[in-house]
Amino acid sequence: MVGASLAGARAAEALRREGFDGPITLIGAEPHLPYTRPPLSKQYLEGTWGRDRLELKAPAPGPGTGVDFRLGTRAVGLDVARRRVRVSGPDGAGEVGFDGLVVATGCHPRTFPGAGDLDGVFTLRTVDDCDRLKAALDGGPRVAVIGAGFIGSEVAGTCRKRGLDVTVIEALPVPLAGALGEGMGHVLAGVHRDHGTGLRLGVGVEGFVPGPRAGDRHRVAGVRLADESVVEADVVVVGVGVVPTTGWLDGSGLAVDNGLVCDAACFVRAEGGGPGPGFVVAAGDVARWHNPLFGEDMRVEHWTNAVEQAEAAARNLLRGPGRAEPFAPPTYFWSDQYDVKIQYVGRARPGDRMVLAEGSIDERRFVAVYVRGERVVAALALNRPARIVAWQQRVASRSSWNPDLD
Repeated sequence: MVGASLAGARAAEALRREGFDGPITLIGAEPHLPYTRPPLSKQYLEGTWGRDRLELKAPAPGPGTGVDFRLGTRAVGLDVARRRVRVSGPDGAGEVGFDGLVVATGCHPRTFPGAGDLDGVFTLRTVDDCDRLKAALDGGPRVAVIGAGFIGSEVAGTCRKRGLDVTVIEALPVPLAGALGEGMGHVLAGVHRDHGTGLRLGVGVEGFVPGPRAGDRHRVAGVRLADESVVEADVVVVGVGVVPTTGWLDGSGLAVDNGLVCDAACFVRAEGGGPGPGFVVAAGDVARWHNPLFGEDMRVEHWTNAVEQAEAAARNLLRGPGRAEPFAPPTYFWSDQYDVKIQYVGRARPGDRMVLAEGSIDERRFVAVYVRGERVVAALALNRPARIVAWQQRVASRSSWNPDLD
């Protein structure tokens, strides 16, 4: 497995569960054993969880286990014909051979030019990122969060729970309008405002304002916006999305297009779109595969998908392309922001009809469904956790929306 985080760990578990008793190697760029990431923007950042609660179950490393963890080791190239991964790590450059390969390298955060030149500007992807951000929040700083997506909104909510002054900056006029539609985006903007978080919407970021010098570097003092205004801040968190980590696959002959391109069974395709080698699968944030349930290629950056896809990819790797089964989940994710639990299942597109199916939007306790033609393709639940499973089943079964019954 190239990638020793959630998807890599779950793929290793699945191989063992399916009866594979050969050696397993997990290559991870971070120096840590596998851990879970969702609490980094919530409980761990808030300080209510310790480091031990992040740890993931994975085949134990060590002599006699048949599992070799190569931590702090980065994959830098792939030779498909020779079945070798080129790596660079604490022991220098080398190669790792394989019979079957699971690519689970995930993503890395986008950032802005000049962000790395100032102290106090952060992205949040790893536990080390979170430790640095937590330390910066201890002094009661003013916080600016660039990006009102799920990670940015969770960070904003956590900072407000710590009693900090927070402003969220979003280039779109309505947060999350692309993912959830404008109506639901307005609802979530109201959640921010009700908890005292400032919003600057519909304006882009031009750059950062340097403050006093601290040693060899300047600290950030604010964010300069496209309308020439400045949001003053002592800490800036950049949450403007991620990029699939596929650069190490340049020259491999595998298809890369907004992720590693896979067929419906998670087998990686060759450049040009043809069948791949048949012994390379991908899972998690890095994988862009064809989901037959929705009839489209998709790449999903959520915890549940990483788990389920890793297990499916590992099973199919053992079975081979001839006996592989499609991976066709309804897809699911959740987000905890302030006192609101958000759950979403399915795949909505612009133009889908949104219908309030249950509850009250004013009370922020409801289920909204998205309908394409007559088919229910997605559902969004706020503070209705017991109801999302029923709508997940509706999406998975391609059920129709019947206004007389629903």
